[in-house]
Amino acid sequence: MNSDGTREPWRTPQETPGGTPVVPPPQAAPPAPRAPADEAELPPLKRWLRVPRPAARPGVWRPGHVPRPPEDPDQLSDRELHGGALLAALTGWLVWSLYANDVFVFGWVTEPLDWLGVASWEARGARVAVPYLYELLLLVVLVCAFGRLGNAPRLWRRWRPTVLRAWSGRPDIEVQDRKVTVRAAAALVAAYAVWRLSFNGTWMFWLDPFYGAVPDDWGHPMTAYTVAYNIYYVLYTLLLVLLFGALGDWRAVWRRFPPARLTGRDVAGSARERAEVARLTEFTELRAAGAGAAAERLLAEVDDGTMGDLDYARIQHAWRSVVARPTELPAFDEAVRRDGAAAFVHPSGDRDLPVRAAQHDLLTRQVRIGTAVDEERNAHEYRGVDIALDPALLNTSLLAVGPPGAGKTGRVVRPVVESLCLQALAGQAAVVAVGSANSGLGPDAAFDIVVRVGDQSSTHQLALYGAAHDTDEAAALLAEALLGGTQAETREAAAALVQLIGPYHAAYGRLPGVPELRAMLDGAPALLASLREDLALAGAHHQQRELDARERAAARPDDPGQRLADRLAVLDRAGFSVEAAARPFSMATLTHPLRVRIDLPATGHTEAGRIITRLLLAQFTSAVVNRPDRSLFATLVLDDATAAVTQGTVRGLAQLRGANAGAVLALRTLDDVPSELRAGLLGAVGCRMAFAGITTWDAEHFAHVWGTAWTEDQDITRTPDRTGGIVRKTVRGVRRLFTGRDTTTDSITVRKVERQRWSASELAHRVPPRHAVLSTTSAAGEPGPPVLVRLG
Repeated sequence: MNSDGTREPWRTPQETPGGTPVVPPPQAAPPAPRAPADEAELPPLKRWLRVPRPAARPGVWRPGHVPRPPEDPDQLSDRELHGGALLAALTGWLVWSLYANDVFVFGWVTEPLDWLGVASWEARGARVAVPYLYELLLLVVLVCAFGRLGNAPRLWRRWRPTVLRAWSGRPDIEVQDRKVTVRAAAALVAAYAVWRLSFNGTWMFWLDPFYGAVPDDWGHPMTAYTVAYNIYYVLYTLLLVLLFGALGDWRAVWRRFPPARLTGRDVAGSARERAEVARLTEFTELRAAGAGAAAERLLAEVDDGTMGDLDYARIQHAWRSVVARPTELPAFDEAVRRDGAAAFVHPSGDRDLPVRAAQHDLLTRQVRIGTAVDEERNAHEYRGVDIALDPALLNTSLLAVGPPGAGKTGRVVRPVVESLCLQALAGQAAVVAVGSANSGLGPDAAFDIVVRVGDQSSTHQLALYGAAHDTDEAAALLAEALLGGTQAETREAAAALVQLIGPYHAAYGRLPGVPELRAMLDGAPALLASLREDLALAGAHHQQRELDARERAAARPDDPGQRLADRLAVLDRAGFSVEAAARPFSMATLTHPLRVRIDLPATGHTEAGRIITRLLLAQFTSAVVNRPDRSLFATLVLDDATAAVTQGTVRGLAQLRGANAGAVLALRTLDDVPSELRAGLLGAVGCRMAFAGITTWDAEHFAHVWGTAWTEDQDITRTPDRTGGIVRKTVRGVRRLFTGRDTTTDSITVRKVERQRWSASELAHRVPPRHAVLSTTSAAGEPGPPVLVRLG
């Protein structure tokens, strides 16, 4: 494959063209959130690996994500919640104080003890222990009752992230099973009851072993006696802790919620989360598979800070290949022991990009593009969370529509291209980015191949026919790019082209270039006569009949030949086929982890740029579907897809999902797409993005495709409650003092209505600058609602 546009030749990952080992550049620290003080000594990569990445809805930035609690339709204000909790606590304390002071109102509470005749029991221990346990039970019931009245569950949900952050350093620890919590709490209450009964002199049996072991001549004032019974008390307390800790499974609770200041580097969370952190940071999978030496080498480089996040992602990708093919384990082990973090490096020798303009997470393959606005128009689970794109979403293709200056290139297209380039260096993706020379898709050093159409100094040039396998396919792709019309027009143009491409290929064994094909369409007598002679010499008499048919068709007034020749002339003037020693690039090379940037012709060749864009999109959709190896995620990014969408490409976009490929199309307006294709285009892509400033008629298409949702409309009529006597009015006054709200009588009318998620008017006039509305769909088919995102 000498014309695939890759580096020549494909060497081992550890060698440069001169055969010398690659010296990797210094690695930048991976993006990691601010670490606690006790984790400051950890290497940057290890801190980054320890960041929790819980499962989330499509489009949610997973590193450090804290899932929002379920939406509460009756959410209370802070003053009402905390004031109500304080009022309940004071009331509960007052009730317990009245009971403890034997106020006559609560005399009936102890009647069950009188029924049992506890006061007449002879055993002192039982006579004292049973009332104490009864009072402890009453206290637990009182706490539960007034906790429920004071909205204690809501108060805990409100403060849980803050408490967990202060206690364990992580606010997103999964909620523990209710049975485990009840068991641990019950064991704690039981342990406290036993400890109090033992140490207040009610139960004395636990001192019998001590009295049996202490000599009789030890008196109470003796120092030895004092030290002995204190040690015995401590041992007895530890025994109670161990016993009730085992009964309540306190160890599981401790491991899930360890105090960060005491445990240092221990990781909070469930056993599954701790095992995942150990797998990432200690390379337990490699050790279990027998590659212990490789694991030690990698762990040493992580601790030394010489391994970057891209190195880690690349080696993890290589390890997944070993898991799929266990016979490759010896080669993997040898490469890692020899090269360490530089193992399996990209053929370019690059271990990172020259610059990163966006925030990336290479474990989840996400790139962050903004933050969802915390407002009612967004779904509850998306409010205030960071938004990201990844291959699982791009696999369904992305359509971004917005006027110039809305942020399409700098805030979406550039981060996506950068993310895919990083994944290509990790051996996971191949990307082709298309734009003008000043689009700012990335520096030249960030790409393996840079194709500058019309530039004599370009090292590569585009292949006119792409990865076409036969003349019919080549003619169909070229006809779609040159005309971009209806399906009937494209078929007619393809028939005209194949009548010339087929004979030329039969005579010379190659496909004609732009100048030759243009000359034949113009009916150049000398070229056609020479072609006939060469066909006769080659014995391809059936192809001579194709030339005869072309001559007859050219005489018709509606023949597409002249239009095709004019479009080829546009390409020729733009320098599409430069006479230079440039290697051809085609989409057939996307079976390799390539980073390709294609610069369209400069200003003055706008129509040529649109033809080339259509040509690349048609070639991409055809090539990736027919790839023999689909393990790499292939992506075509069009910074300006104006006039690039045809009926064939709409059909091709719908096939990319099954081919592990995707496309990113940026448009200034949907008017750049033929009206009959707009609905099909919006239906073919899974991710749709409407930027601030789109027109109302563009917004109508997005509003229609995002559909409607059932919402509840509530009409509430509130009237102050003035009923009752002095006691009731006093209670209402105390409540108003604590909660700040008057007691009212509410009359609520609820009805369900179906409304558009985003109306055309809202999209056109209520999206702020540097914002966009994004809806996503994963490759598995999980949809996400349209979300208002603040970009950047």
